[in-house]
Amino acid sequence: MTDWTDSETFSAALDRAATKEKGNCFEDFAEGETIEHSPGLELSRHGSELWAGQTLNYDPVYWRPSVAEERGFEAVPVHPDYLLACVMGATVEDLSEKGGYFLGRDGLRYHRAGVEPGTELRVESVVESKAESSSRPAFGIVTWETTGYDAETGERLLSYTRTNMIPRREPLATDGKGKTAENADKTAEESGESSDAAASDDDLPEELLAPEGGYFEDFREALDRAEERGGDAAVAYQHERGRTIDDTMVAQLPLATLNTAKQHHNADAMADSPSGEIVAYGDVTRSIALGHARSDERTVREVSCDDERFHDFVTVGDTIYGFTRVEEVREEDRDDAGEVTFEHVAFNQRDEPVYSGTRTALVQKRN
Repeated sequence: MTDWTDSETFSAALDRAATKEKGNCFEDFAEGETIEHSPGLELSRHGSELWAGQTLNYDPVYWRPSVAEERGFEAVPVHPDYLLACVMGATVEDLSEKGGYFLGRDGLRYHRAGVEPGTELRVESVVESKAESSSRPAFGIVTWETTGYDAETGERLLSYTRTNMIPRREPLATDGKGKTAENADKTAEESGESSDAAASDDDLPEELLAPEGGYFEDFREALDRAEERGGDAAVAYQHERGRTIDDTMVAQLPLATLNTAKQHHNADAMADSPSGEIVAYGDVTRSIALGHARSDERTVREVSCDDERFHDFVTVGDTIYGFTRVEEVREEDRDDAGEVTFEHVAFNQRDEPVYSGTRTALVQKRN
């Protein structure tokens, strides 16, 4: 009889055995195709509190029934960052488990305020576009529009578009200079890959102002002060807290939201990757940065996020800090809150940006 546990025999068996692969390659996607993701999970208060607690998001509306009732909710809602992670997590096996760089996300919209625990998710994605990468012939670029629904009512809860580099089953032929033959003149910017040039200190405003508090009026008054300076001031500030990435954040949080990407839990697979080790899920990094920012705001609810980009790897031991610039304030047809648009940057202990994006939220008024 064959001893399958004999080391030499087993090694020979592995050489002959086919691998049952997970995920899809670039060639497997077709523009206009709708992909139903299964399974979608049931949102839980435990999962929401685990996510929010680990990422320093401590708005009491997501923890205390009395505060949730004051804000007009029948029950403590799940945290919006947890909702986003659960919607995106359900898509990973079908869309991006093969790996490839997460190039960005746009058009994130929250369609229902106060999604309750116990809501079952149904998630689908539509392939918006495909493009070849001019600089990486082993990859293509795919953009999907993803929507998370209440499985029982069919109501839209959250939607966004995201773009990833996806491995090709067969790399394209190149011109010998690293560019594909068909797109030798196509720039990295045209293909969706970042090629931002470093800015000089001379580009910065002379003075960076901080709001006096976290109410809507504080942000409005700070912008007014900046405008009085005639363009040589901006409202921008750091947040004091930092959060060091640990094993729980790298593996447990994404796996709890059905995110099966090997980048976050398979050290063997990542040993030969550009990072050389497992990396943090981008939305964990994002949530930490937004948690830092929200701690200095009187946030009522999230409205939208746009132009979200992930600039560098984050690994275990990195510490994530937050930086915020206030872009705009707008009065709303309500007495209790106004709308504020921010630009947020997450950066590590080496002062290197790792995430950026714009975010709009309703912020409480003082009176």
